[in-house]
Amino acid sequence: MSNGFSGAVAATAVRLSSLLGPRRMRTVAKLNRYVTNPVQRLWAPRLPNYALIEHVGRKSGKTFRTPVMAFVQDGTISVLLNYGTGSDWVRNIQAAGAAELVHRGRRYRLSEPRVLPSEAPELPVQVRQAGDGSSSALYGVLTPV
Repeated sequence: MSNGFSGAVAATAVRLSSLLGPRRMRTVAKLNRYVTNPVQRLWAPRLPNYALIEHVGRKSGKTFRTPVMAFVQDGTISVLLNYGTGSDWVRNIQAAGAAELVHRGRRYRLSEPRVLPSEAPELPVQVRQAGDGSSSALYGVLTPV
């Protein structure tokens, strides 16, 4: 998947989340958790602009695997937060200060996670262009494991 195509997909997802609003996006998130994510977990760790983030629940201590559209470059990862900063996986990573992920078949340690406005200069151009001015992205440093 080329960066131009994945940038267009990300921009479409941001526009869709703006149109639906936070309440409807939470409903979509619940559908994805039980229907779409189990299927995406099969291929997300292998595709260029996707990753499988492995994080530990803040309360349960259980390990979760969440597929995301990811922009990985120069030892960093950026993920547009179409469901908002209150998503469980985002809160779990922030609380732990780290996570692991698989991208293109390689395992990485995600550290220094931060939520940034989508127009922050640290983010790749595809993320900045896809953002709508009110969206956010998770940004972190990757180290091969």
